[in-house]
Amino acid sequence: MKLSTLIGIVAAATLLTAGCTAEPEAADTVQAGAITYDLSPAQEGRVRAAKVDAIAAEVPQAIRDRGTLVVTGPAGSVPPLRFYATDDRTVIGSEVDFATLVADILGLKLDIQVADWSQNFVRVDSGEVDAFISNVTVTEERKEKYDFATYRTDTVALEVPKDSPLTYTDRKSLAGKRIGIGAGTNQEQLLVSWNEKNVAEGLPPVDIAYYQQSTDYYLALASKRIDGYIGPNPAAVYHSATSDGKIIATFSGAGEQLQGEIAALTKKDNGLIGPIHKALQHAIADGSYQKVLDRWGLDSEKVTESRINPPGLPKKPAA
Repeated sequence: MKLSTLIGIVAAATLLTAGCTAEPEAADTVQAGAITYDLSPAQEGRVRAAKVDAIAAEVPQAIRDRGTLVVTGPAGSVPPLRFYATDDRTVIGSEVDFATLVADILGLKLDIQVADWSQNFVRVDSGEVDAFISNVTVTEERKEKYDFATYRTDTVALEVPKDSPLTYTDRKSLAGKRIGIGAGTNQEQLLVSWNEKNVAEGLPPVDIAYYQQSTDYYLALASKRIDGYIGPNPAAVYHSATSDGKIIATFSGAGEQLQGEIAALTKKDNGLIGPIHKALQHAIADGSYQKVLDRWGLDSEKVTESRINPPGLPKKPAA
């Protein structure tokens, strides 16, 4: 279910209650706190950058000859990260804007593609796409196969229904609760690790519910079929501001000992991470990076520099 479809369903239900049957079109803007989110396909306010010849010259020749930067990622249904516009076809969001800045600085046309989360890694492996740019956390396991250039801190949030009595002190607070998570994400790795520690200490296990689409877990959260959901903080901030949810805790996506970082991902040693890193550094220096943060309400996740392959979420202990 895509964003405009979900908005239309909610609006239609309201109208039917009032005795009407028409389903209105989804609004092109949504106010969430102090931010007005542009949900339109036109994206007239998108931040752009000029080509930097010295950086563009470092792009592998095959990509320069092709003239495009092929970037993949999932397309969920909730701003601000990567989602479908109100036409249900155009992929927009902060992650598209960051990819746009990189492509602009490299002198390439951006080719945005969509795949399920796990398939994005497969497409990078096969060389079908150049980069995976969509809220990807640096992990030690992923660094064995991929290169990373960071551009945001990684903060995850625990969202619960607005009237939920659940409070969060530490991982023990989730013992015996039904918590939703995205399969194959670093949030899953964190929750599984916490659950294993809880069980080892004699606490009730967490009932982990897996979801692929944000609309599915939002419906589960609204109907209280789950006690909470752990996901990217930016999406949780937007959703809690426009729904009956609330955030009761945030934590680093890399665990208790390390501040996680979000990064552009490429196939290891394919020669592309260097110019992507320099493009991100240039965007940070010239202010276009900050404009993207401001546009999508992500200032709390800004970094002062892009880093290549920094320490990431530790590998799972050997069984």
